[in-house]
Amino acid sequence: MSVRVVARIRPLLKAEIEKDTIVTAVSGDNDSTGLPTIVRIPNPKNENEDFSFHFNSVYDQGATQQDLFENEVSPTIKHLFNGLDVTIFAHGNTGCGKTHTMRGGKTLADRGMIPRLLSGIYRRSRKIEKDTKGESMVEVNMSYYEIYNDRVFDLFEGPEHRTMTGLHLRDNGGKTVVVGLTERPCESLKEFEKLYDEANMNRSTSATKLNAHSSRSHAVLCVKLVITTGDQTRTSTASAIDLAGSEDNRRTDNGKERLVESASINKSLFVLAQCVEAISKKQARIPYRESKMTRILSLGQNNGLTIMILNLAPVRSYHLDTISSLNFANRTKKIEVKEIENEPMFKGYPRSVPSTMGSSMHRQPLRPLATSTHNSIPRATDQPVKTSGKPGKTFSVYFDKSRPQQSVPSTNDRQSCVPRRSSPLKRPSDSYMSNPVRPAKMARQSPPVSERPQTAISKAAIEDIIEKKVTELLAARALDQTSVAAIPAISEEVQRRLDLLEQKIEGKDDQRAEGLTYLLMAKQHHVRGEDSSALRMYELAKQYFPDNTKLESKILNLQEKLKKRREIEDSTNSNFRAFGMSGAVESVTSHVTKINEGKADGNNSTDTDYHEEENDYQSDDGFRYKPKLNKARRIKVLPEVSSIEDEAQTPRTRRLLDIINTRDIEQIQLLKGIGGKKAEAIVASLCSGEEDADAERIIENLSQLGRLRGVGMKTVENMRSGLRGSSVDA
Repeated sequence: MSVRVVARIRPLLKAEIEKDTIVTAVSGDNDSTGLPTIVRIPNPKNENEDFSFHFNSVYDQGATQQDLFENEVSPTIKHLFNGLDVTIFAHGNTGCGKTHTMRGGKTLADRGMIPRLLSGIYRRSRKIEKDTKGESMVEVNMSYYEIYNDRVFDLFEGPEHRTMTGLHLRDNGGKTVVVGLTERPCESLKEFEKLYDEANMNRSTSATKLNAHSSRSHAVLCVKLVITTGDQTRTSTASAIDLAGSEDNRRTDNGKERLVESASINKSLFVLAQCVEAISKKQARIPYRESKMTRILSLGQNNGLTIMILNLAPVRSYHLDTISSLNFANRTKKIEVKEIENEPMFKGYPRSVPSTMGSSMHRQPLRPLATSTHNSIPRATDQPVKTSGKPGKTFSVYFDKSRPQQSVPSTNDRQSCVPRRSSPLKRPSDSYMSNPVRPAKMARQSPPVSERPQTAISKAAIEDIIEKKVTELLAARALDQTSVAAIPAISEEVQRRLDLLEQKIEGKDDQRAEGLTYLLMAKQHHVRGEDSSALRMYELAKQYFPDNTKLESKILNLQEKLKKRREIEDSTNSNFRAFGMSGAVESVTSHVTKINEGKADGNNSTDTDYHEEENDYQSDDGFRYKPKLNKARRIKVLPEVSSIEDEAQTPRTRRLLDIINTRDIEQIQLLKGIGGKKAEAIVASLCSGEEDADAERIIENLSQLGRLRGVGMKTVENMRSGLRGSSVDA
């Protein structure tokens, strides 16, 4: 059976319009199901010509997650319980909805293929256990990992537990396995959703110009199904793979880190395309090992069912990427896979291995090949034969180990013993096999049994022998200990290092590491100018380093610095409170009066008066300000702003107000803290605030100056401080 390819066209996004749609789903002529099976897309070089791609099924923009699951994924669950492996993977360029198809959303209708697949597995598991009345038990285990920058990382472990090289791949029985991968048991759908959501938090995702939540890695979820019925166990695996999409860096506007990720993603997808092309052309070498993703996926080598979900974007901006994905899918559907069920394993009691020594060995008698006349073996009657506990063999057995050398018997002994090697046609009869004691193949020269000396060892003699052996061993051990030279005493420096090493091994330096973390955060806050946050971090780190004088000096310096800053702020606030609010009230009253006058005389003012005033205004250097015409002017009532000095204006204040009221950009930009753009903004604010074309707006105090657009009280203070060296204050 070939790989089943299913195409899905995603709906339009908010920023996309319907007239840019170029990808359509069309039903075939010979299609009896009524579902579309053809994808049509125009030729990018000739709009009048359409390309057509035929797949197993095509789902348009209106298709739901439930439709895709019921028609494509749900039928594979019964094959999964029958022992077939199932592989489902999503392919397409970035921003086409692969992660949404596989993972889905949080609502019930938006759930993806993975949660729905697990829900179907649990439902069928409960049904099997109920129908068999508990004789069949189903166990579900899950493992989840990602391939990020061609390195494999376990998603059930946090980023702090990862190594630089990641996990390694090994081949086991024609399948690629990940060494050291965590496998979690899942007894219910609720437990699966909890583990799945926690693992997805560890997956590498980032925002690009084309996708706000772009996957930066290939995610592989393996669901291992173990069905136990009596002494029979059947294992099958369902793999759901969410591939990262290919990216065009000219469109995604990736930075340095994103470029590295994009290069790794595009390389693995390019190797996958090479593998598919090599399989379709039936080449001798298929480059599976050039990428870890292709090595794990192993298209064409895995046994079972394989479903490819091709995600497509319908708009014109993805035209070339869509054609590339369609060509890849068209080659993939020609790959043939074998539907081979996993063989069940039988569990039983271990078989007893018969002993090769002693007379207790029971051996099944062999059927005689000839008559009993050929099985007569002469026995010695004049001399007893030495018997051994090992029974004789009725056939020749090959041994790897070398046999011990035997002494050559004499001529008389040869006549009284069994021949060394008999003819294969002369096998002993069944009656002879029933006798457990048989003569050895070759007898050794030894005196009769009756003439051998019977040596009996008493219990006391055995104890004496044991005690002698123990004494010898203890004496030898004592000699070895005395020969060892005395170990010199360890110095204090070495002992201190050993203690630190033991603390690191036992995990006692966690508090010191936490204190160093606080110190690092304090330095970062101090560099950014956040002195209060830096002081807080130093105080938290002080409890881990109580006797550090350098740390205490830093805390004292920051406290004095913050204290001086508070004193300056308190003095400034006191000056603000000391100043009366009469200037602000007068300013607001003048604004309200101008608004009312503008409403009364609004019909009399014409655009020609405004343009005449515009033509009359011109600065010394030829700069000409053109105010922005507003049909309806809206004047906001500004909040009360306190001045920085008393009601009696000083010469410096009057000088500053005179410079502002001249509306000369060259003079204004010479003030402290004022550049060319801010000077233009001040003049624009003065001109835009004029309600009457014949009257110019005059700034009478610093509070009015601080309420101008782009000008605050801090800027006013800087402008006043810059006039200290002028001749007005002399």
